[in-house]
Amino acid sequence: MEPRVHVSDEILERFRRVTSATVYSAVWRHPVEGSEWFASANWQRCLMKNVLPMTHGKTMVGRARTLRFVPPRPDLLEITRQGENSPEYIAMGTCGPGDVLVVEAHAAEPEANIVGNMKARQLWHNGAVGIVTDGGIRVLDMIVEDYGLQIFAGHRSPAGNLPWIEAYEANGAINCGGALVFPGDVIVGDDDGVVVVPCQLAEGVIDWIEEQDKAEEFVIGLIDAEKAPPGRYYPISEETKERYRSWAAERDGA
Repeated sequence: MEPRVHVSDEILERFRRVTSATVYSAVWRHPVEGSEWFASANWQRCLMKNVLPMTHGKTMVGRARTLRFVPPRPDLLEITRQGENSPEYIAMGTCGPGDVLVVEAHAAEPEANIVGNMKARQLWHNGAVGIVTDGGIRVLDMIVEDYGLQIFAGHRSPAGNLPWIEAYEANGAINCGGALVFPGDVIVGDDDGVVVVPCQLAEGVIDWIEEQDKAEEFVIGLIDAEKAPPGRYYPISEETKERYRSWAAERDGA
């Protein structure tokens, strides 16, 4: 599956300047055409559950390339056991600079992991950013120190993937930590967690964030000047945002 929209490196760079918390707020607030934001089909399921930072203190931003693991069965062997043409190597082979490998790995299998130092070497060769999975990782220190990859995962385990799970499909739609991920979606991770930005929303989301951040600075100035309870101005209403826009236009001589 090819990405529905290609997100440029310039937009990825803009996302690197913001937090996952701000991105989460922007995505779930994004309007749904022809529906209210609180309808059953909305953007709120953009936060991965129980996917934890393994490389603390860093923000990871990249385009998703996806991989899905399933429970192994003998009738899948002709798909799953193809050496360098196996689904996991196909997925890793599509990861290049600016890309993140995102893996659905059946988080209910706490012993299983999806990658170790040998398989991760392909990502390093290709210049990928890192790995996100609701499954496990092993030999983490080697992957991080030798390859410089950023890692978000459900757990660590010394075991392999078998007999619990096996790579089945590369670059399709996946469910990672309860969030739907398509190839090409923007992944933003930091110490607070991992958020998925649908690729077709990425530019609008980062535009909203950049204005919101400036409006928050304006609101902090109001709160401090008045020594007011934050609730007077926060959350930021549309009225307050218009007040910010008028102030910014006057400041900039517009």
